[in-house]
Amino acid sequence: MDGLILVDKPQNFTSHDIVLKIRNILKIKKVGHCGTLDPLATGLMLLALGKATRLFPYFSNMDKVYEGLIKLGFSTDTYDSAGKPTSSEDKNYPPKDNILRAMKKFKGKIQQVPPPYSAKKYKGKPLYILARRKKEFELKPNEVFIHFFQLIRYNPPLLKFKVKCSSGTYIRSLAHDIGKDLGCGAHLSELTRIDVGNFNIKESYSIVEIKELADAGKIDEFLIPFESLLPEFPRIILSERGSVLVKNGNLIFPENIQRIILDESSSASISPEGEKLFRMFSLEGKFLALAKEVPEKNCFHPFLVINSEQAAQ
Repeated sequence: MDGLILVDKPQNFTSHDIVLKIRNILKIKKVGHCGTLDPLATGLMLLALGKATRLFPYFSNMDKVYEGLIKLGFSTDTYDSAGKPTSSEDKNYPPKDNILRAMKKFKGKIQQVPPPYSAKKYKGKPLYILARRKKEFELKPNEVFIHFFQLIRYNPPLLKFKVKCSSGTYIRSLAHDIGKDLGCGAHLSELTRIDVGNFNIKESYSIVEIKELADAGKIDEFLIPFESLLPEFPRIILSERGSVLVKNGNLIFPENIQRIILDESSSASISPEGEKLFRMFSLEGKFLALAKEVPEKNCFHPFLVINSEQAAQ
């Protein structure tokens, strides 16, 4: 069983809890999630099954969109409502104009320090373990990108927001930092992830719905097939000889290619290194590899080869 499932995660479940539930429902071992959601957060999770787990880097690096609530007045040690207050409550809430000005400071490239209670690792250990043991550590900020940070509604002490950000952005840190900027303290009160790349929460299924469909033998209704993943990368249809060559990681030259197809959503996507990426398929329609264009040699390099003939266990 290979493909992607869009899951609507409920509150008070860890991301690993959701993985375990899907493993139990579908009776398969090879399941993983493409981006953690905190237990208090809800919303869209991408779960990869079987061979789709090979594509983790492309799903986990997608931009994400969240909606949530930030509570002004005090900060917490976890930067969210699950933590202990680290400041006395300040009920002198700032006016809306101050909030809008503060939010503008967090657009574009910013340097962000992860929350002390997070899965981010320091010298090989998750931060939350070090924080619980009261260990001292100094974190370096990471560069993240905020596409937009919008105020939807302000009803003191709560401000409802919507944000689109790069992978690796901590919304809890965003809430904490805006509280520091405003001088009143703040923490994240609620959070829902609504988009991951081009995937939207409206396309997702609850755990209950997935179990009901699976029990009824209707897995196709919620499983996005492996061969249809990453449609933004154009398809290269290989000859029979080309399919044999690609499975051994050989360079693919024009004589091994039947045709190149740009789907409606294809855009000859560029990797962070500036390389054009493509999906390679057999004549029978099997997704065999991801490849990079090598213009100077007039060929393609299959850098991620997938054994499509071996069934996932």
